[in-house]
Formats: sequence, structure tokens, C-alpha cells
Amino acid sequence: MDEVKVVVAHSERATLRVGDVFLKVDADQARIDAEIEAMSHAPVPTPKILWRKPPVLAIAALPGTTLGRLGEPSTGTSAAWTAAGAAIRKLHEAPLPARPGRAGRSSPALEAELDTECEQLATTDLLPADLITHHRRVAQAALRPWTPAFTHGDLQIAHVFVDGDQVTGIIDWSEAGQGDPLYDLATFTLGHEEHLDDVLAGYDTDIDLDVIHAWWSLRSLLAIRWLIEHGFDPFAPGCEADLLKSRM
Repeated sequence: MDEVKVVVAHSERATLRVGDVFLKVDADQARIDAEIEAMSHAPVPTPKILWRKPPVLAIAALPGTTLGRLGEPSTGTSAAWTAAGAAIRKLHEAPLPARPGRAGRSSPALEAELDTECEQLATTDLLPADLITHHRRVAQAALRPWTPAFTHGDLQIAHVFVDGDQVTGIIDWSEAGQGDPLYDLATFTLGHEEHLDDVLAGYDTDIDLDVIHAWWSLRSLLAIRWLIEHGFDPFAPGCEADLLKSRM
């Protein structure tokens, strides 16, 4: 009998693996709708949808392995990272989805959220004041006009599967939609700056590195309290708080 493995679980959603099937449980059916729609239009490999019975979506496992996880060394080759960059470019050049995604939040809304979050981080002493001030200043570069693209919205390296030097699929599309393409690139390379050049070689277009750095800061600042509240540890080696300190 196949073992049930909890891949991720928190108060908003959970993903279980049973053999070669992943079961995604989400009380917010709009997220599942968005995920199915995005996978049906994305011009990159995605998991096969096996069935859906709210609140559960069943998808087939992808061949290969993930490129790694935040806080851990990547197992992927430089060529695999370059192939991932090319796949991301293909996604960003696809026709726009109808709805905005997580990467499509407006600059004024993001700025207000960021200022509130920085105030909370300082009030609760989760991070030193000088660290917050420095990265709030760096993050400002991300709050600029951008041309919408088809974005994944949560493009962590754990969501990209490769087999050798080939991308075999990208998972977890519930945050997909119109958005800032540099948000995807920054999320993908967060904590793995050593592979940024490989990714950009595959992406093959000019990128403003200051904006990538800004998104690293912004995303980390916004994530820390959420991660703590949902049972994750942003203070683990190589994770969000560590990354902010390393870039002072």
C-alpha cells in the first residue's frame, strides 16, 4: 500500500502525495479554479490533472526532481538552470491570462503592505531596525511601472522539476495571472544567486538586476511573519532572514 506523505500543510491548504498522485486540498475553490485555468494555458510542461472533487484536486507526479529548496544546495546543473530560464521566458511571452496574479499587485498596494509589514517587524523585534531600514530602501526599486506578462506568481525552485538538463514540469499555479515578470525571476533565484547568470542566459533578454535585488528584499520582508504564523521557519540557515542579513 502506498504511503501518504504530507508535502506541505498549513491553515490555508495542504498537499499530500500518495504514490504517483498528489492531492491538493484547498478550501478556497477560486485558487483551484485559477490553477486549472493557468495550467491549461501555460506553454510549458505542467502536471496532468487526474480528477477534481472539491475541495480536492488530484494531479499526476512529474518525472524528474525539483531543482532544490530554499536553504538547501541546489541539485540541478547549470544547464538545468539555464533551461529553466528559457522556460520562464516562454511563459512570460505567452498570451496574457484574464486575471491578475500574485505578481500583479499594484505598486501603491504593495508599498502600503510593505510599510505596514516593516512596522510590524520592527514593533515585534523580529528583525533589527537597521536591517529593516536597509532592505525597505532596496525594495523601493521593485515599485515601478512594468509591462504585464503571464506570470506563475509563486515560482520557487521547489516548483520546477528537471530531468538532467531538461525541464519536465512546473507545479503550483494557484497564484498565476498577469504580473511583473521580474517577480517570477526573483522568486526563482531567491537564495540561489550563484545561478542567476545561468537563469538569465536562458531567459536571454536584458534584465535590471537592481529590480531583481529589490524583489529579493521585498519578498523576504513580506514573508517572514506569514511563515512564522503558518508553522515555517524563516530564520533557518539560508532562508529569508538569513538572506536579508547576508545582503546588508
